[in-house]
Amino acid sequence: MTDFAPAAATLIVNARLVNEGREFDTDLRIGADGRIAEIAPGLTARANEAVFDAAGRRLLPGMIDDQVHFREPGLTHKGDLASESAAAVAGGITSFMDMPNTSPPTLDRAALDDKYRRAAGRAYGNYAFYMGTSTGNIDAIRAIDPLTTPGVKIFMGASTGNMLVDDPAILDAVFRDAPTPIITHCEDTPMIDAELAKFRAEYGDDIPVEFHGEIRSRAACIQSTRLAIELARRHDARLHVLHISTADELALFERGPLIRADGSRKRITAETCIHFLRFDRRDYAERGNFIKCNPAIKDPSDREALTRALADDTIDVLATDHAPHTLEEKSAPYLRAPSGLPLVQFALMAALECAHEGAFGVMQVVQKFAHASAQLFDVKDRGFLREGYFADLVLIEDRPYTVRREDVLSKCGWSPFEGTTFRSRIASTWVNGHRVWDGERLLGPARGQRLEFAR
Repeated sequence: MTDFAPAAATLIVNARLVNEGREFDTDLRIGADGRIAEIAPGLTARANEAVFDAAGRRLLPGMIDDQVHFREPGLTHKGDLASESAAAVAGGITSFMDMPNTSPPTLDRAALDDKYRRAAGRAYGNYAFYMGTSTGNIDAIRAIDPLTTPGVKIFMGASTGNMLVDDPAILDAVFRDAPTPIITHCEDTPMIDAELAKFRAEYGDDIPVEFHGEIRSRAACIQSTRLAIELARRHDARLHVLHISTADELALFERGPLIRADGSRKRITAETCIHFLRFDRRDYAERGNFIKCNPAIKDPSDREALTRALADDTIDVLATDHAPHTLEEKSAPYLRAPSGLPLVQFALMAALECAHEGAFGVMQVVQKFAHASAQLFDVKDRGFLREGYFADLVLIEDRPYTVRREDVLSKCGWSPFEGTTFRSRIASTWVNGHRVWDGERLLGPARGQRLEFAR
């Protein structure tokens, strides 16, 4: 574990804890080791212990975002581990798992170790990094130490360089031999290419962005997701399908809690992202390339179905797929504008807005955004408010917050939520017992630690 400065022993009083399906009034003590020392009502401050009055506001476990692209190394003009993790803790995300499609890509142990070195002392939140797959690194995948990475990421669709894996023999080997959960981006590239050719024949290079959902089609998503599930079942692999974007794919997944009543865990799980719950194709007219992402944002009926599926436990995890690009890059014509949105700073607020609207409750936000990621990836001592667990905490205040460009902490300097008013805001964030965000600014140096896995 990375060494870190001792936390200031703190007693948080008058908090409304939301944790493990309960919401209740209590106090919470943080020890100098950065862990939760005690949870009980009526606690009394000890000598040299700071007191923080939560004033009846909700205190949640810090969010664990299992899907981010923080762009380091190689693409740091868009974002880096320091800038994007700062935005994350300002948004109540205290731990993140970063994707392998950097430059160079994370395809071997040396590249993985390099990322951990880069994050140490610079990441404001706790961190872990995925190993990627390519057309030629199956031996590196077989050699993975499961304690070093949350999982193996496969781009079963268009991606950077040789990270697109669609060779049946390679896919079969990865699903058979990977010693960790397998994480997939599921879109069928030949189907996407065929649709793109049709639109280029009609529009040339001036394709309107509102056709992005037809080009990155639902059929391409469904076919690729079916293939991933078939491979996982064939080899009894643990499969987590990222950023589900269509109502059609939901029928492929088991409905019910991630951890079943008998204590067993789903082997095949699904995730959606916050932008699929807050935007649909009607928003292209106003936001254009600023909501262009892969898979594409699709119909209002998909948005509604995904929201219901999160509420009824068909979808297990909520994430961001945070992927910053510069304003200049996103302002290019459709064909040249890259796909991806910066989301970590306002994702929790957006999820809580769904709760304000009655789509699901705050307890479900906590389950999908904190508990489930910890359970799915075997994250050690995080994701819950439990005595002995690290004090990764976020305090929520039900007071309106309007997103302004000047408040964006991501290096790219913009947000697809600009102009949106949320009914809740992030009042404070603690990472490893240290208060790192006070609702308006970052406090102190980076406090993130390397995530550990109990496998």
